[in-house]
Amino acid sequence: MNAIPPLSEQVVVVTGAARGVGASLARKLARRGARVALLGLEPEELKDVATQCGPSATSWEADVTDLDALSDVARRIKEHYGRIDAVVANAGIAIGGPLADSDHRAFSRVIEVNLLGSVATARAFLPALAESRGYLLQIASLAALTPAPLMSAYCASKSGVEAFAHSIRAEVAHQGVKVGVGYLSWTDTDMVRGADQDAVLKQMRSRLPWPANKTYPLEPAVDRIVAGIARRSAHVYAQAWLRGMQPVRWMLPSLIALVGSRDVARLAPQLAATAASRLRAVGAGGAADTAADTAARGGRSGPAR
Repeated sequence: MNAIPPLSEQVVVVTGAARGVGASLARKLARRGARVALLGLEPEELKDVATQCGPSATSWEADVTDLDALSDVARRIKEHYGRIDAVVANAGIAIGGPLADSDHRAFSRVIEVNLLGSVATARAFLPALAESRGYLLQIASLAALTPAPLMSAYCASKSGVEAFAHSIRAEVAHQGVKVGVGYLSWTDTDMVRGADQDAVLKQMRSRLPWPANKTYPLEPAVDRIVAGIARRSAHVYAQAWLRGMQPVRWMLPSLIALVGSRDVARLAPQLAATAASRLRAVGAGGAADTAADTAARGGRSGPAR
């Protein structure tokens, strides 16, 4: 079994690296000596983060849902550095609200970016990881462990990326590639603060049992992810208590269905009011545009952040 090289000898690719978890992760990896390649759709912001990561860092504009473009970027990153040792599939977006009131294009965009974008990331970078016997870390979420009313698109996408990563782990193990899944609860980023501006979602979150109802500081969460990358862990928990969710996750759907249905019924008048404003936004192109804009930022809302 080959020893894991120290981070100071590795080239690490981070998608969705312009802000939030991705940007912080790139900076912390660079401080550990890693050469980092930042991917996203905000070129100026990516360049700023790359500058903070030192002279060996680079930024690359790429849409994770465009396999051809992503494969081309993967090839160019490998040519630039000579190797790729680890890839963090971090890019993602979220929307909230009842399914019946959601815009189908915005809902589908969450699945496209979070799930199919992760699949495209794996397709583009696994050949290089096979050469280096490297590591793919898929960022999932508390939303992969437990369902959440009003977050069906996000929960479906994060359950999907968790299952996807677990499935391909066995496919690539004989090539020396390790695959991990990273789990985050609500972590203090722009996207989570933005989600809290929705009064209904904020109320629903406040009624979650402790410790799932808290917003956690960004830096300690990212420190734990960096440690997981250094170990090439199969499971990485940005908040330690998330590990304890694994043994009890089987009972959560029934519990959430019971408790969540009461909360949704209680909040029905507010949901109806916000649905009307959402529909007006959709009529003006707002919901689909918002999802697309968030995807371009590589941002994320919901339980993962």
